[in-house]
Amino acid sequence: MAFAWFVVRLLAVTVGFAVLHGYLWWRLCRDTTKPGSVWRPIGAIVLGVLAVFGLLARFLTPSDAPISVQAAVGYPGLIWFGVFLYLFGLLVVTEALRWFLLRRKGVPPEPPPWAILRDWLRQRRERRREQTSEHPEPAESATATGASAAPSSTSHVTGHTRRRVVSRAIGLGASALAVATVGHGLYEGYRTPPLKPVTVRLERLDRRFDGYRIAVVGDTHFSAIRGREYCERVVEQINRAQADLIAFVGDLASNEVDQVRDAVDPLARLEARDGTFFVAGNAEHYVGADEWYDRVAELGMRGLPNTRVELPGFDLAGVNDLIVVQRGFESETGPDFEAALGDRDPARPVVFMAHQPNAVDYIGGYGVDLQLSGHTHGGQMWPVHYASLIRSGQLTGLERHGDTQVFVTNGAGTNGPPIRVGADADITVMTLRAGN
Repeated sequence: MAFAWFVVRLLAVTVGFAVLHGYLWWRLCRDTTKPGSVWRPIGAIVLGVLAVFGLLARFLTPSDAPISVQAAVGYPGLIWFGVFLYLFGLLVVTEALRWFLLRRKGVPPEPPPWAILRDWLRQRRERRREQTSEHPEPAESATATGASAAPSSTSHVTGHTRRRVVSRAIGLGASALAVATVGHGLYEGYRTPPLKPVTVRLERLDRRFDGYRIAVVGDTHFSAIRGREYCERVVEQINRAQADLIAFVGDLASNEVDQVRDAVDPLARLEARDGTFFVAGNAEHYVGADEWYDRVAELGMRGLPNTRVELPGFDLAGVNDLIVVQRGFESETGPDFEAALGDRDPARPVVFMAHQPNAVDYIGGYGVDLQLSGHTHGGQMWPVHYASLIRSGQLTGLERHGDTQVFVTNGAGTNGPPIRVGADADITVMTLRAGN
C-alpha cells in the first residue's frame, strides 16, 4: 500500500511539474521567438533538465541514497526549485499586465495552447492527406490570394511582432527579478545566523535569576547541502552568546543519524553553564527521533522527550513533536504533555520546549510561563509566510496565549530550497527578567 501511494504521488508530482514547466517554456521560449527558432528546442531541453533535477531533489533529499548523491542533485535541484517558484509566480502575476499591453496596442487575443495544438495536428493531417492524394487540389492564383490577403497578412505579422516584444520584456524582467531574489535568498540562507537579542519578563521568576540568558536555536536542518562547515559556524556563533543555557527546539537535522554523523560533531563544543537541551522536531521523527536523542547525548546534549529537569531558577520541560499524532507515525513516540508538565511544584516557573508553536493549545492548566518553539522558519520564503501563519498559528517572535508566552524563533537553517527571503535566520539570545 505504501509503495502504491508512493507511485501515485510520484506520478502526480511529475505530471504537475511537467505542466508547470510547459507553461514556463510557452511564455519564455515560444512567445519570445519566431517559429522555427533554435531557442525553442534549446529552451525545452534546458527546462527539462532543470525539471528533472528538481524532481530528483524532491524525492532524494533526504533519502536512503548516498549523501554524495543527495548533495549532487540537492544543490542544483533545490536552488532551481526556488527560482522556479518565483519565476512561475511572477509570470502568473504579470498575465494581467501582458493582456493590458497587448490589447492597448490592438493585438488580437492569441488562441489558448490547446487550440493551437489542435490546429497544428489538423494541419499536419491535411498535409499528409494531400501528399497521399493522386489528384491534389490546384493551388490558388498567387496574384489573387496575394492581393486579397496582403492587408490581413501585414496585420497578422505586426500582431505577432508586438506580442514577441511584450513577451520578451515581461520574460526578461521576471527572469531577472527571480534570479536576483534567489541570489539574495541564497546569501541569507547560508550566511552565519546573527545573534538576535530578546527580553522576556516572567512574573514568577525569582529575582536572583534576573538576567538569565537562554540561547534558543531551531531548525538548523543539517543535511547533504548543509554540512559540517555550516555546523561549525553555528556552534561558534552560539558560544559567542555566552548563554547560561542552550535550547535546541527541534529539526536539528534532516537526515538519518549515520548519514550526517560527522557533520554534527562540532555540536560537542557547545558551551553553557547549565547545559544544552534538545527536543525532537518533525524532521527527526521522519528519520528516527530515538536515534537522534542517542546521538545528541553522545555530543554532550540532554534530550527532553516528554520529560523535564529542575534547574535552579525554573523547571525546563520538553515534549516530542505533534507530527507523530498528526501523521499517525506508529513507530514513533508522540508528545505526552502530562508526563512533561504534570505532578510538579506549581509554585515554580516552567519553561517549555516544543517544536511546533501550536503545542500551546495542549498545555492549558499546566501553568506554563514560557514556551520556546521553532518549525515555521519565520516563513522562510515570502510569500510562504501566510501559509505558515495559517498552519502554525504564530509565525515568529513573542506572543501571549492566555497565561503563557510563546516565543518562536526563525531558526538557523532552511528546509527545501536553501533560500531565505523576508525571513532572516537567527540564533535568539533571550534574557529573562523577573517581575511584571
